[in-house]
Order: sequence, then structure tokens, then C-alpha cells
Amino acid sequence: MMPKPVNVLATKPSPLSTMVVVLILCILGFYALHFPHSSTPSSSSSSQNLSQVEKLFLSASSNSTISSYLRALTLHPHLAGTKPGSDVASYVLNHFTSLGLKTHTATYTTLLSFPVHSSLSAHFSEGGPSVSLRLTEPAAAGVVQAYHAYSPSGAVQARAVFANYGRERDYRALGAMGVNVSGCVVVVRKGGEMGRGTVVERAEAHGAAAVLVYGEGDTWRKGFERGHVMRGGIGDPLTPGWAGVEGGETLGLEDREVLKRFPKIPSMPLSAEVADSILSSLGGAPVPLQWRGTLRSKVRHVGPGPTILNFTYQGEKKVANIENVFAVIKGSEEPDRYVLLGNHRDAWTYGAVDPSSGTAALLDIARRFSVLLGLGWKPRRTIILCSWDAEEFGMIGSTEWVEQNLLNLASKAVAYLNVDCAVQGPGFFVGSTPQLDSLILEVTKKVKDPDSEGVSLYENWVAASAGSNNIQRLSGVDSDFAPFVQHAGVPSIDMYYGRDFPVYHTAFDSYNWMAEYADPFFHRHVAVTGVWGLLALHLAGDPILPFNYVSYANELQLYKNMLSNLVDQKISLHPLTLSIEEFASAAKEADDESKKLRLQETEGCVLDIKKRALNDRLMLAEKGFLDADGLQGKQWFKHLVYGPSSNNERLNFFPGISDSITGSTGVTETERLASIQHEIWRVARAIRRAASALTGEFT
Repeated sequence: MMPKPVNVLATKPSPLSTMVVVLILCILGFYALHFPHSSTPSSSSSSQNLSQVEKLFLSASSNSTISSYLRALTLHPHLAGTKPGSDVASYVLNHFTSLGLKTHTATYTTLLSFPVHSSLSAHFSEGGPSVSLRLTEPAAAGVVQAYHAYSPSGAVQARAVFANYGRERDYRALGAMGVNVSGCVVVVRKGGEMGRGTVVERAEAHGAAAVLVYGEGDTWRKGFERGHVMRGGIGDPLTPGWAGVEGGETLGLEDREVLKRFPKIPSMPLSAEVADSILSSLGGAPVPLQWRGTLRSKVRHVGPGPTILNFTYQGEKKVANIENVFAVIKGSEEPDRYVLLGNHRDAWTYGAVDPSSGTAALLDIARRFSVLLGLGWKPRRTIILCSWDAEEFGMIGSTEWVEQNLLNLASKAVAYLNVDCAVQGPGFFVGSTPQLDSLILEVTKKVKDPDSEGVSLYENWVAASAGSNNIQRLSGVDSDFAPFVQHAGVPSIDMYYGRDFPVYHTAFDSYNWMAEYADPFFHRHVAVTGVWGLLALHLAGDPILPFNYVSYANELQLYKNMLSNLVDQKISLHPLTLSIEEFASAAKEADDESKKLRLQETEGCVLDIKKRALNDRLMLAEKGFLDADGLQGKQWFKHLVYGPSSNNERLNFFPGISDSITGSTGVTETERLASIQHEIWRVARAIRRAASALTGEFT
């Protein structure tokens, strides 16, 4: 464990040192930015000027400044829909305003969920005393009690049973041992590639009376992981598909579309400590051998019983206002093209990691961009810094805004760059839509690795990934990139340092935990901020958008090859093969055109029009993967390459095909095969649409 750098981070820079830094930045800025102000600079001068801006942006980094932002953001818990949550919104807005940035807010009226009362007690033996079990962290003053948002109220007294991760195959394993969970309180450990909502849904389908979910870990075993259990989509459940604006249409709480978003059985988070006390007391069948390898808890038998749990939960669903905060830097040459940087602001508790590490990075990017603006820099395209609200309740703030601005996003959004938990611990992770892969690789070579002296972030990242860049894809529904990619078809990136931090959504997610464990010197914060900012500078400043659809074509070919190993030989993948070939050809043509236009030294009206036309095609191609009908049973999700699937353990692409492979129950084999084939045709048509967008030609 690294020592906590109290003296380094707590000490404010002296006025003299601040003046020296400002003077140096001004001198650098004068030489870097005061170039001849031609309205049409040459490609070489644009590249040179952007390189100078990048260097200035990186030189303006300050770990102590980011640390001070994080400390201010985490003084109090700030749950969405509460007064402290509104106070943090004001803090972010005032920060943007103090930097001279143009700011505004967007307010939505949405349905949130809060706890009123809960209790849990156990009878560990027949006729034994009732033992009360703790349901929140010790000394968690001001922190909302542990709960699952949108859980129904209820009271249950029943035997406990252990169901591993709560996956379908876990229930099959229990059934094979003669264990019936119907009417029981199911205890489930976190993991298994499923969200809380799906875990509760599966338990409900098997007849469970209630669900208790705990996180395993060797440390911080007293923490309770809060979260929501809403299912069937994201965004405000009262306004599915449209924004919850004041005076607008809303559904009623008893509307069928609303009710299907909520579980029918109550659920609650448990700490590992409390879970151990329950699981160690179970009898019945032994834990299946295939579960034991990863078990850290003290469970030896699965039950049911003899332990009986008495569980009550009372909650309330409440309509509340949420507020998104924006800072806008207008583009000088293409003000109608937008690069968006987003992070959510609301937290279950203090939220030092989730999400305030990302918010602190966003505030620092605003500061650095303000410095650049003061020295004469203007981005070619408009940059919008977005601070979302109510992400923890199901990406509500970002989703409502995307729904309200869908048409403009479809025609004007260049890319969305998301950072949620900027720093959770060691190791760099990034996910993206594939046309942005090359840009990510280029940018990470320019940022210093925070954990190794003298090497770039790229070098350590590739070394840790066994020689590959290991860029992930954006099929999950776990942060604010989801509405942009999966509903609006906006090219996107999501990035962070570290994974699976032990204080996730607990009262221990505090500034002290960050400064002692995750990033003692805030160097990882500086690295993420550097990558985030440089990505934005390129996307907002490169005359030709730095998109490479050849990478996308290669990825699609890989998916088709993987799919061929999973589908029946009666299924034809020929439609996919032809559409991917067509897309690869269009991608190659677009890449060749990009290279040719970048070599043009002189500028002119005709050449500007050619670049603008190419940029539009590069920007709009992602929308081709959208399908108006959406995914079967999840129509809000429109993207046919990346989106939520019930079979994510095997496929994290082509969600419609994936669901048709695993979800065709109660139908004949002929109908099942026809369903799979239809989904393959849908994806093939989407790929052809994207290819047509890239070429820009009518058939």
C-alpha cells in the first residue's frame, strides 16, 4: 500500500508559483497559437498548430488541482433528486461559469426511487432467537441507507437458499440436486455477467419470494452495494422514448409499460460480512463443485434453510427534478458539428470513484480548455462538456437529453467521449466503436504512463494486454455512452483506470479511500484527463475526422467468423459475408480518400467542400447500424451490432442474433432457425446501410 501523500496534495500552490506557471503558459501560448489567422489554413499548418495545442494542453496538467476538485465534490453524499445533489450541480455550473465558458442547464421531471424503512433478521435454528442483521455501513452519517432503487415494498419470512450468481445455469444446477427455490429468500453473489435487474428477474421467474445480493471481497466486507433494479431499458420509466420535460406527456405508475420495468419481488444489497453469517448457517445439499473455485464466502451448503430470514422493505417512488449541466465552446469553422464529453455527477454516497473522479477530470478539462481559449485557441468544431444527473437510476439524465435532441444528434454529432469512474485503481481500460480505434492508439502514445517512469501510457497498456491494444466494445448498458451508441448511433469512447474496486456504491467510496488506495498522487487522474482532452482536440480540430472504418470492417469480419462456430449449419451466413465485403470496400475507399485529402497542401472552396462531404459520410456511417424496429423485446435499443443481449457471456455483438439463438423457447425447431436467419438478414441490411453512408452514393 502506497503512503497517503498528505503534504503533496493538501498544500495549495503559492501565489508566486501560480504566477510563474501562468507566465510560462502565456509565453508558450504566444509562440504556439499566434500563427497567421487564415480562415483556411493549410493541412500542414493545421497539423502543426494542433500539435502545439496538444503540448500546451498536456503541460497545463495539475494533479493537485484535480485533487482539490475531488475533495470539494465529495464533502457530502449527493444522490440524484436531493438537495445535496442539486448543490453539486451548482458547484459544477459555477466552475464552468467562472472559467468564462458559455453554460446552460437542462431540467427533466423523472421518476426516482428512495428507501423509507428496511429490516432483516434471522432465525439460525428452529426455535432459536431472532438475530437482527445490519443493513447499512457503520458510521455512515448522511448516507442513504442500503437499498435497491425501484424494488417493490414487501415483507417476507422464508428459508434462505444460496443460488451462486443467480444465472439460469445456476438454477439448473440447484434443480439437478433437488433444490427448489420457490417461496425462499434467494441469496446471490454479485458477478456472472448479469446486472442486478436481471438477477432479480431470474429469481422471480423461479418463484423466489425475495433476493439478497452481496459482493465478495477480502477487504471492505462491511460495505453495501447500492444500485437500481429497473429492467427493460434505460431512462425515465414514465417517458419511454421521449424526454420528461415540464408539461410533457407522462405515463401513469399503473400503466402496463411502466409496471413491466419494475420487479415484482423485493430485493436488497447485503455486505459480505452479513452474507457470510447467513450462508455459513445453511444446511441441505453441498455447494456444487463448479461453484467452489471462485467462492470466497463461508458457504458450504446451499439450503434451503434451516435458517429463516425475516425481511421487510418499504420504499417510495417519487417524481423529482434532475438537472444536466453543460459548457459550450463554439467551433470557429464548423460550429454545427459537435464533439461531446460527458460524465455523470450523481452518486449513491460520497462517490469519490463513482463518479466524482470523472467529474474532477471534466472540471480540469474545462480549466485547461479555458487556458487555451485565453491564449487564442478556438476549436474547429463545437465542444460540449456534459455533466449528467441520475445516471445511477438507469442513465436517466443522459437518456432524456439524447431523446430530446435525437434529430440534431443524428445529423450533427461527431462523437461522444464518456468517462464515468476515471480512476478505480491500476490498469488502463478503454472501449469504443471501432472507427475510433486508431485515434485511441495515437493519443495514448502521447500521454505519460502514470505508473512507470519514461514510458507512454500506450506502451504499458499494450504490455499489460499481452501485445494487443485490447480495446473493448460498447454493448453493455452500464454508463452514459449507452444512449449515444445504442439509441442514437453516435461514435463513442468510454475509458477508465482500474476495474472492480472493492468500495463500489458503498459508503466507503470516499476521498480518503481514493487518496490512500486508488490514486495516492492523482497521477492516474492526470493520465485519463490527458487522453480525454487529446481525443477531443483531435475530433474537434482535425480538418478530416480521424475515423478509420477499415478497423470496423475487420471487427465485423471477426464477429462473423465467431458466429459461424455457434450457429447450426442449416443457418446461412452468406448475407453477412456479402454485406461485410461491401462495407470493407466502402471503408477502404473512404480511407484512401481521407489519405489523399490530407496530402493536399493548398486549400480552397472546392477542397473544403470535399472535406466537409467526406466528414459527413464518416460521421453518419454509424447510424447505418441502427434499425427503426430495434431489438426484439427491447425496441428502444436500435443498434444491431452493439447492444444488450441475454447471451452476453458468449456474444457481446449482434445482440439480436444472440437473443434469437438462446431465447427461442416454446417454438418449433423450424421456427427457431427461421428467427435466427431473420436476425442475420437484419444485421446484413444494417451493415449495407452503413456501407452506403460511407460511399454517399444512391443505389
